[in-house]
Amino acid sequence: MSPSAIQPPHIRRAAVAFIFITVLLDTLAFGIIIPVLPHLIMKLIGGSYVQAAKWAGTFGTLFMLVQFVCSPIQGALSDRFGRRTVILISSFGLGVDFLLMAVAPTLWLLLVGRVVSGMCAASFSTANAYIADVTPPEKRAATFGLLGAAFGIGFIVGPALGGQLSELSIRLPFWTAAVLSLLNFGYGFFVLPESLPREKRSPRFDWSHANPFGSLMLLRRYPQVFGLAAVFFLINLAQFSLNSTYVLYADYRFHWGSTAVGYTLSFVGLCSGLVQAVLVGRLMPTLGARRMILFGLALCTVGYLFFGFASLSWLFLLGIPFLSLGGMSGPPAQAMMTQQVDPQEQGRLQGALTSLASLAGVFGPELFSDLFALFISDRAPLPLPGAAFVLAAVLMAVSTVLALRFTGHLSVGHPVPDTAATPAPAGELPPLAAPAEHFPPDSTEHSS
Repeated sequence: MSPSAIQPPHIRRAAVAFIFITVLLDTLAFGIIIPVLPHLIMKLIGGSYVQAAKWAGTFGTLFMLVQFVCSPIQGALSDRFGRRTVILISSFGLGVDFLLMAVAPTLWLLLVGRVVSGMCAASFSTANAYIADVTPPEKRAATFGLLGAAFGIGFIVGPALGGQLSELSIRLPFWTAAVLSLLNFGYGFFVLPESLPREKRSPRFDWSHANPFGSLMLLRRYPQVFGLAAVFFLINLAQFSLNSTYVLYADYRFHWGSTAVGYTLSFVGLCSGLVQAVLVGRLMPTLGARRMILFGLALCTVGYLFFGFASLSWLFLLGIPFLSLGGMSGPPAQAMMTQQVDPQEQGRLQGALTSLASLAGVFGPELFSDLFALFISDRAPLPLPGAAFVLAAVLMAVSTVLALRFTGHLSVGHPVPDTAATPAPAGELPPLAAPAEHFPPDSTEHSS
């Protein structure tokens, strides 16, 4: 029996509220620096758009590489020692790290700060495991949608605030982010309850479960999860077209500065928040999980095509609602996956999914930023500055086909047991399968 099954409804609601605020504060902190970081990189190197795009890709790759390594470690630690401890340590670490980035006088020190923030941002997987702990299976899709709304709100307020603060000082958003993260630590220390009782925790911490490839092996034990994980990977890979190029692309193509970019990202957050907080819960009973996933992926494909081919700013902005509606595919997909995994392995599942997102981030930032740099350079094969978004649309189209295949026999609230697969003994995992290949979330960082 999962913890959520033995907790009264009012306690579950309070626990969800606590984690909502925790995620919101961290998301605000990350959102504030989104419209500023690429311009700070450009300032420190004194380079062109092409050079800044390449360095932004390097920053993004290192950030996600660190997340890839640290997410399963945090997931395994939270399964062993509880969710609260991991979330608190990460929040405190983020606060200290943003202070470092606020004063970094050189590019390499800023890069060190970005690496440390990647380590701490891995706690978003623990927040997802927290939700799985305290929420009944049939309510998880709606609750994951609520968590998505926290990200949405963070992106409504964060980027706009960061853009405004950068008008006073390009470093001020980092100071503000540090304050928010440290406030989050204080809030969690005094208010956030533990969601995983001692009797539900893993008996020991096993490094074979905590290495990034070992956590991915968990997915092979659950074939239903394995198929959706491929969709999850492609969604996140496509997302990095935005993470890596949006700020510089908008400045290059439409001459938007930090303030304008901040406002448009706030519009993204508003649309995403409405979809996650309102539409997911209301459409789930009518459409069902599978249709929501397929519709969401198809709409996201259309949104990326608008971004890639729009020559006017209003056409570019028209793609935002489509991308936001695409976000309704995430919560039901995530709920489907939690249904296939034992309660004591929810932390490992979320760590594995975050590792997949991070693995996408190892390749995505360099891939899309180099593509953007190529198509705005003198060596461009054709005049298409939005080539990165066109590639993202292709990836989303492939993920739609995969989802159509792998979700045919799955439904939220009715797990499909794998009668053929036998879980490996404790401390032992099956061999790594061929890569099968998940925001936004970082989640926040998945949008930064």
